[in-house]
Amino acid sequence: MIRVVLDTNVVLSALLFTSGRLAWIRRAWQHKQLLPLVCTETVCELLRVLAYPKFKLTAEERQHLLQDFLPYTEVVELPLPWPTLPRCRDEKDQVFLVITYIGQAEALITGDGDLLAMRNESPVLIVTPEEWESQQSSCPNC
Repeated sequence: MIRVVLDTNVVLSALLFTSGRLAWIRRAWQHKQLLPLVCTETVCELLRVLAYPKFKLTAEERQHLLQDFLPYTEVVELPLPWPTLPRCRDEKDQVFLVITYIGQAEALITGDGDLLAMRNESPVLIVTPEEWESQQSSCPNC
């Protein structure tokens, strides 16, 4: 199983759009091909975003979505203070770099422009979902 960090928008897309372009990510964690790493901060953000009025999800629907994600994850405890890493322009995204680094994940999979802009200075691999999928399909034993 490949340890990865998925940013909140990637998780949301995989959960909410079961036939969408990121549905393969959901199948990958369900079939134990990917092991998403989470921490208190990233789960709290996911909970907050799932409650946005624009998604029109009931508490029961949110619970169901969480039940299709959280059991497939591994919780990583982040140290205090966080390690010194390059700073993300959006400080709320820093946690994704930290958890990828501390959890020794293979990659941070994101579509976030601020995180993607850090690729050259980051000690962790930062890729888009499309880049990850392409890399995995071209090298199935990687």
